[in-house]
Amino acid sequence: MNLTINGRHMEVTPSLRNYVMAKLERILRHFDQVMEVRILLAVHKQKEKEKRQRAGCMLRVKGQDLFVETSHFDLYAAVDALADKLDRAVVRYKQRTQGSRHGSAKRLDDMRLTPSMQSA
Repeated sequence: MNLTINGRHMEVTPSLRNYVMAKLERILRHFDQVMEVRILLAVHKQKEKEKRQRAGCMLRVKGQDLFVETSHFDLYAAVDALADKLDRAVVRYKQRTQGSRHGSAKRLDDMRLTPSMQSA
């Protein structure tokens, strides 16, 4: 897995980098087929201080790219919210990919049962 953490209009400190990496470990616990992760941490000059700090993540998995972005007045809180959203997106993606395989097997079993039930 390739991990890239960039900062826009700010410097990414080692403590911030470690904090982001610790939050991403939770994502890898659910889904280990992640090929690339790009994190962008930014500070925007806005009048609204509540949405000034932004955290965005592009997660590349087999067959699809997942993109999540959050904003908050505190960068660490934005990273927490980003990890929560990313966790939900990965779980949804995992359920979709695994659900299609299990659903097709279930339909095959139903098809096999249907002719035998008709002959009985």
